[in-house]
Amino acid sequence: MLPSSQRQPLYTPAQRARRDASVWTLIQGILAPVQFVIFLVSLVLVVRYLATGEGYDIATGSVVLKTCALYLIMVTGAIWEKVVFGQYLFAPGFFWEDVFSFVVITLHTLYLYGLFAGTMTPWALMMVALAAYAAYVINAGQFIWKLRIARLQSQVLA
Repeated sequence: MLPSSQRQPLYTPAQRARRDASVWTLIQGILAPVQFVIFLVSLVLVVRYLATGEGYDIATGSVVLKTCALYLIMVTGAIWEKVVFGQYLFAPGFFWEDVFSFVVITLHTLYLYGLFAGTMTPWALMMVALAAYAAYVINAGQFIWKLRIARLQSQVLA
């Protein structure tokens, strides 16, 4: 049995129908694993730089690419929420995931600010990137958990 906090279905039947019919669902389904692959490659490059002092430029480029992917998935995710739930962000079913997404975006944006404004050393930039990546992993876990709950709820309803 689902916990009492999860007894309320994540999607109403109308929301589920909009979700299933929306091209934005497919776009999110493509962008999420692409962003995850970019994250994995970038994580290796950042850790390599921190461990060896080599590869700063490619590590930096990878963090910038990861940040761009994050911005893209955030914008398209907001559009998805508007189509499915009728509001761009903070729909009740995804409220805490969206809140934490802003932590992730803030850390990634702090990295870009430090990089382009020249206010951080390379080591500090890479530490901010690691913090952003740790937050990203937590946030991705939130969304995966929520998708699992939705799947379990749909099985209970069927």
